[in-house]
Amino acid sequence: MTTSPDRTLLVTGSTGQVGFELVRSLQGLGRIVAPHRHELDLTNPDDIRRVVRMTKPALIINAAAYTAVDLAEDEEGAAQRINGDAPEILAEEARQVNAVLIHFSTDYVFDGTKSSPYVETDAPNPQNVYGRSKLAGEEAIVASRCAHLILRTSWVYGTRGKNFLLTMQRLGAQQRELRVVADQTGAPTWSRAIAVATTHIVSQGIASSARNHEWWDERSGIYHLTSRGATSWAGFAEAIFDAEQREFRPGVIPILSSEYPTRAQRPANSILSNKKISSIFGLNMENWQDALRLCLEIS
Repeated sequence: MTTSPDRTLLVTGSTGQVGFELVRSLQGLGRIVAPHRHELDLTNPDDIRRVVRMTKPALIINAAAYTAVDLAEDEEGAAQRINGDAPEILAEEARQVNAVLIHFSTDYVFDGTKSSPYVETDAPNPQNVYGRSKLAGEEAIVASRCAHLILRTSWVYGTRGKNFLLTMQRLGAQQRELRVVADQTGAPTWSRAIAVATTHIVSQGIASSARNHEWWDERSGIYHLTSRGATSWAGFAEAIFDAEQREFRPGVIPILSSEYPTRAQRPANSILSNKKISSIFGLNMENWQDALRLCLEIS
């Protein structure tokens, strides 16, 4: 598909894990506008409105988020402004300019008590401030009635920013043994895999909606987007060290969540079912181990 200079894609959070990858993967689909924080303050409603009205995007892809899960317990206002209020304003503006809004959310909207993978119709019940702020953003977008996709993902990692992979690499170079939680289960998901899958959806939408907006309207809703398979944080750590094949390999000691108390409560089960997004968009996400190996090979 050739680039359309008349089609603008506004990407927020372009310096974050997913946003950075999106700016690269979306190349060729239109004019990419990716303002930095000093150019777009998501805590300032007027700033959000100004940028959207100035750029007049066909798509808004909101990859920005307040992701400091534990700190959010003490900074509830900041988390709500970025995760709850900003998506609401983006949705309102998207409706005004007839743009599509793609927004990323989280497994933390669930309480983790279900024994099987969560599906999109399961009732949210977030157990921490971060999860509640992300749910508020979801609900505001749905209520706005703009054309939208809300993509819930989990355990996001990559080679930039702050994430579990980089933390394990740093601590693994410093310590002989690492105590890692083993009673929380989820799907580690590479930021690049999220961006590539999102770009696949955007490409479909552009190709199918050249003459009208119905394609996006018919598919608006919440979708789960994670790698296939699941593991614990301890299992994820083991896989990182196995894949790196480092000469000095630290030992991983599995522990209970109660042995590593955190400010915010985490769900025990973070596994999300990808069946809906596979059915609607034909996406077949890689297994988390394969994605991890590829991430480490090309980093």
